Amino acid sequence: MTNSSALRNALTSQVVGRRRELELVLAALAADRHVLLEGPPGTGKSTLLRAVAQGLGIGFEFVEGNAELTPARLVGHFDPARVLNEGYDPSVFVDGPLASALRDGSLLYVEEINRIPEETLNVLITVMSEGELNVPRLGRIAAAAGFRLVAAMNPFDAVGTARISGAVYDRVCRVAMSYQTAEEEVAIVQRNLNGASIDAAWLEKVVSVVRRTRSHTDLRVGSSVRGAVDFAKVAVSLAELRESTRENPSVGVDAALVALSGRVRVREGSVRTSEEIITEIWQDVFGRVEGDGGEGKAGAPTNRGTTSL
Repeated sequence: MTNSSALRNALTSQVVGRRRELELVLAALAADRHVLLEGPPGTGKSTLLRAVAQGLGIGFEFVEGNAELTPARLVGHFDPARVLNEGYDPSVFVDGPLASALRDGSLLYVEEINRIPEETLNVLITVMSEGELNVPRLGRIAAAAGFRLVAAMNPFDAVGTARISGAVYDRVCRVAMSYQTAEEEVAIVQRNLNGASIDAAWLEKVVSVVRRTRSHTDLRVGSSVRGAVDFAKVAVSLAELRESTRENPSVGVDAALVALSGRVRVREGSVRTSEEIITEIWQDVFGRVEGDGGEGKAGAPTNRGTTSL
C-alpha cells in the first residue's frame, strides 16, 4: 500500500472520530491479515470498512450474516438447468461472494459474522488457514493477491448472536470499537441532516437523550447514534407539520418516542414501558418546556404507548 498516511487522512474526513481504528485496519490489511471489527450496533463498523475498501480502490464483496447463509450461498453453486445439458463443467458454476472475492483478490466483508451457521463459518476458517477453497466437482480456487476477510460482529449477548470460536479469533486481527464521544456523535447527526442548519445546543441535547438510554437502569439495550439521527430528523419534520418548534414537548417527546422506542430494550422485571422511560429521559434533558400544548401533550404519547402494550 502506498502513501498510507495520505490515505488515512483522506478517510478520516469520511469516518467521524475513528482515526485510531482506521490506522489499525489499514495496517492489518497492509500486512495481509484478516480483520474483525467487534462492537455494538451503530458504532460505524460497516461505514469504516466500506470507506477503507473505497480508499484502497479494491473490490468489495458484501455478505449479510444471518442464519440462512448456507455454504452454497457463500461459495456458489452449479446451475441445475445447465448441469442437465452440459454436466458439471466449470463454466456452469455460479460464483458466490466468497469465490468471487478469491478469484478477484477482493475484500470479503461479512457483516454480523457471529450470526451465521457453524458449517458456513467452518468454510471461512478453512479459507483463512489455507488461502484456497476446494469445491466438489469444481476443484481448487486459489486466493488471488489482495484477498482478505474483513468481518464485523456485535457483542455476543446481542439477540441472535452466537459465541465465536477461538479458531476464528486465532486467524484474525481484532479491533474493538465502542461508542464514540458525545461531540463525535453530534457531528454524525449534523452530517446526516443534509446540510440543514440546526442549533448545536439542541443537537447536543438530542444526543444526550440517546446516550442516556445506554446507561439507564431500566434498559438492557440502549440506542445507537442512528436513533439520534432519526430523532433529529423527525423532530424537524414534525415541528414544521404542527407549525410548532422542536423544543415544544408535544414535538420533542413524540419525535423521541418514534425514533427510540423500538431501538431500546426494557430490562426483564421492569414494570415500566419503553415509552415511559424515554419520556422521562427527554424531560430530564430538555426540561418541562412551556409550549403550544404545555405539558399535557408531552405526556399523551406515553399514555397511548402504555395502553397499546
